[in-house]
Amino acid sequence: MEAVRLLTEKKAREIVLLEMGKLTLIADYFLICSGTSKIQTQALCDHLKENLPDERHPLLRLEGYQEGSWILLDFGELVIHIFLPEERSFYNLERLWGGAEAIDIEHLASLSDLQRE
Repeated sequence: MEAVRLLTEKKAREIVLLEMGKLTLIADYFLICSGTSKIQTQALCDHLKENLPDERHPLLRLEGYQEGSWILLDFGELVIHIFLPEERSFYNLERLWGGAEAIDIEHLASLSDLQRE
């Protein structure tokens, strides 16, 4: 998944991809990560907005950018949550959506590498 690669490039921490389709109509996937500062969370958001192709992944909604503690990017089937560690711990989306299946992002990265070769 391109978004995982882009977040990894900018040193996002604790990247988790949850398959949400069986639990909610909100989105098929939640991609959750942490940044170490407001500047980094905003940089992660900017990197995604600049590098995810609009025609394949139109950004429907962006929230929380100014505060930078919890930035939400809604791409329809994919919702990306970029947190500061304190907010991520407080809201604990992974526990809240505990029934969601976590997808192995290491496996996704290896598949993506194979496709580029």
